[in-house]
Amino acid sequence: FFWLSLNVWLFWKTFLLYYQGLQYYYLHQMLGLGLCVSRASASVLNLNCCLVLLPMCRVLLAFLRGSQKVASRKTRRLLDKSKTFHVTCGVTICIFSVLHVAAHLVNALNFSENYNEDFLSLNAANYRGEDPRKLLFATVPGLTGVIMVLVLFLMCTASTYAIRVSNYDIFWYTHNLFFVFYMLLMLHVSGGVLKYQTNLEEHPPGCFNPNKTLRQNMTVPKVFEEPFPDYTTEPFPEDLPVPEPFVQNNFMRICSEEPKFQSHFPETWFWISGPLCLYCVERLYRYIRSNKPVTITSVISHPSNVLEVRMMKDNFKARPGQYVILHCPRVSALESHPFTLTMCPTDTKATFGVHLKVVGDWTERFRDLLLLHSNQDTEILPIFQQRRYPKLYVDGPFGSPFEESLNYEVSLCVAGGIGVTPFASVLNTLLDGWQCYKLRRLYFIWVCREIESFRWFADLLCMLHNKLWQENRPDYINIQLYLSQTDGIQKIIGEKYQALNSRLLIGRPRWKLLFDEIAKCNRRKTIGVFCCGPNKISKILHKLSNNSNSYGTRFEYNKESFS
Repeated sequence: FFWLSLNVWLFWKTFLLYYQGLQYYYLHQMLGLGLCVSRASASVLNLNCCLVLLPMCRVLLAFLRGSQKVASRKTRRLLDKSKTFHVTCGVTICIFSVLHVAAHLVNALNFSENYNEDFLSLNAANYRGEDPRKLLFATVPGLTGVIMVLVLFLMCTASTYAIRVSNYDIFWYTHNLFFVFYMLLMLHVSGGVLKYQTNLEEHPPGCFNPNKTLRQNMTVPKVFEEPFPDYTTEPFPEDLPVPEPFVQNNFMRICSEEPKFQSHFPETWFWISGPLCLYCVERLYRYIRSNKPVTITSVISHPSNVLEVRMMKDNFKARPGQYVILHCPRVSALESHPFTLTMCPTDTKATFGVHLKVVGDWTERFRDLLLLHSNQDTEILPIFQQRRYPKLYVDGPFGSPFEESLNYEVSLCVAGGIGVTPFASVLNTLLDGWQCYKLRRLYFIWVCREIESFRWFADLLCMLHNKLWQENRPDYINIQLYLSQTDGIQKIIGEKYQALNSRLLIGRPRWKLLFDEIAKCNRRKTIGVFCCGPNKISKILHKLSNNSNSYGTRFEYNKESFS
């Protein structure tokens, strides 16, 4: 809402600026309000086209999050809104593009109907009554504008939730048309339609042109019968009546030559060149960093269509909660997808891994390639079979809100189904050693529909539970597992999972009671709330985090959002 209000304010201020200028110059007779609306909307488009790329600079965001440049936690949490800001800028571009196009349609009609022979250089039309369609399809600004509208329409429609869920490929390929859009935008503003006057001293706007007046057989006061000086600002004699059209601020200004106009330098280049260059440099850096394929050490097929891939890469470092982007050319030449790290490399082991849910075309093809030479889906393929794996490239790591989970004294982590992956890397890190982190109590809530889904990380949870018991810190982690749908099976199969079976509950969490209990046990503390799961759960947790309580406990909400 704030960003929308800011854009409306910018539109209005620019509109007033050009409206006042039109009354002072000559274009008001030719274009009217169409120019004001088109220029005001263009200013908003310049701002948003400049900023829409910055949230997509993942390396920059990861650097700011992980460096000491942003020491404030509140400021770092603003970086988590990068995707939301990107979407907001995109929607703003769509809205004001419609306004911009409508204004230029009116401008094209006005240029044709109000052709003025007195100011030939200002006319976009070649003659009065010229077909406005020629201005739209036979000029560089018009043709590039039409193509940009088509590109923007494809990007906008393909970005809807329905298309992204049903066919992500369409979203991916159409969204990469942004580069075409920016190239057309730079050509669009180089047409030189908008011009400014270069000889204001010799021809002040509103000045009196005697030669032109005499040619039009207008009545001239006797004081002008003598030859005119080149330029004067002397006031009229007090006893001489002055014709009203020639009065300006109680004195007359006479122009010495005809007005001259020149095209503006495209201001849009100043707006978009910086962010566009920054984005291109970052993409080049990411390409160089990820151009060497990783070494896949093992592939594990888990229940409920979940695949675990473990790999190694030279000089790869990551923090718990970060994510990477996987690209497999044999699956898709251009398409790549983000996956949260479930295992981070440490000083003692270089292996890192991801868990991916097989739910779409890309993941299905990727699974088939990895398990092609495996007779049993559950088999861990040994490293000597590495030559059979397809080439896999890893781009990243990139930052996410879950990096902050270790920076709170108390954290509440809520996962829904495969949304447990961000917390798996946190749990693995705590298994290696928890004393060096600020975190002193972790509430871990995991909700699944199927009992077998808990086996994805059941071994990890049991090992961490046993480790904390051995170190006499059983209260460090509070594990609650919820089975939302049951067919009578209420235990995780296996004797080694007894510690988890006692924490397995049937049904859904009672979130209000859960928050009250956590607030009561942690009075006057700030608790980080982290959620990765369905939007329904996310909205509930967000609402409860914003509610006040009688214990002085404050909840800070964080949500996973791939940018």
